[in-house]
Amino acid sequence: MALLLAIVTFLIVACVVFVVWLTAGGGAKKDIVSDRLEAVRQVERRGDVSHEVQILRDEMLSTVPLIDQILAKWAWPGGLKNFVNQAGLTIKPAKIIMLSAVLGLAAYLLVGYIYGEPILSVIAAGLMALLPLGIIAWKRSRRLAKFEEHLPEALDLLGRAVRAGHSFTTGLELIGKECSEPIAGEFRTTFEEQNLGLPLRDSLLNLTDRVPLVDVRLLVTALLIQKDTGGNLAEILDELSRVIRERFKIYRDVKVKTAQGRLTAGILIAMPLIMMALLGGVNPDYIHLLFNDPAGHTLLIVAASMQIIGSLLLWKIVNIKV
Repeated sequence: MALLLAIVTFLIVACVVFVVWLTAGGGAKKDIVSDRLEAVRQVERRGDVSHEVQILRDEMLSTVPLIDQILAKWAWPGGLKNFVNQAGLTIKPAKIIMLSAVLGLAAYLLVGYIYGEPILSVIAAGLMALLPLGIIAWKRSRRLAKFEEHLPEALDLLGRAVRAGHSFTTGLELIGKECSEPIAGEFRTTFEEQNLGLPLRDSLLNLTDRVPLVDVRLLVTALLIQKDTGGNLAEILDELSRVIRERFKIYRDVKVKTAQGRLTAGILIAMPLIMMALLGGVNPDYIHLLFNDPAGHTLLIVAASMQIIGSLLLWKIVNIKV
C-alpha cells in the first residue's frame, strides 16, 4: 500500500510538472526579443542608465504569469537566469526550480520506501534537487574555459582587421562570423547590441557580465581606455593576446605540478563514502547502527560537516589561481 501511494504521488506530481512545463515554454520569437532586450536590462542593473537605453519592457522569469509574479519578488531568480545564460542554455529559472523539486521529491519517496531512513531520504532529496544546478555549473565552467582558451585567437583576428583598415565594430562582426563558439556568439551579440543602437561602452560592459572572466575584463578595460585616450589599438590587442597566452602556459605548468595533489585530494574525499558503502554491503547491521541509534545521527552530522570542511580546504590548496 505504501509503495502504491508513493507511485501515485510521484505520477501526479510528474503530470502536473509536465503540463506546467509545456505551458511555460515560450516561442522562439519571444526568446529572440528577450535576448535583445537583455542588453538594456544589464545596463540598468549597473545603474548607469542613459537616455538612449530607457526602454520599458517586461523581463519574464517564466511565461506563466502566477509563477513569474512569485519569482519576481526575490532577486535570486535573476542571478539564476544569468548563471544559466553563462552556461549557454536558454531554459528559464522556473523550469529549473520545478525540475529540482520533482527530482528531490522522487528521491525522497524512493529512498524512504527502500531504506525507511528519514535522514537518508533527506540527503538523497537534497542531492537530487541540486543535480540540475550541478549540471548547469559543469556546462558553465566548460563553456567559460573554452571561451578563455580561444580568446587570444579572436584578439589576433581583431588586431589583423584593424591593421587592414577595418573599424573596430567591423572586427567584432568578423569574430562573430569566423571564430568558433562560444567566442563567435558572444562577440556577435556585442556587435548586434551596438548595431541596434546601444552605446559601444555599454555593449562591451555587457560582454563582461555575460562572460565573467578576468581576461575579458582586462580586454574591455583596455578598449575603453584606448577609446578615451587614443593609442595604437592593434598593438594593444597583440599585447593582450600575448599576456593571455603566457598566463595559459603558467597555468598548464601549475596544473601538471599539482596533479598528484589533486589526485590525493580526490581519493581522500571519496574514501569515507566508499568505505561506508563497502561496509554496508559486507555487514549491513554494523552500518544501520549509525541510522537507528540517536548517537549515530550525531556522528553522521559531525562526520558530514568535517568531510565538507576538509573537502573545501583540500580544494583550496590544490586549486591555484593564475
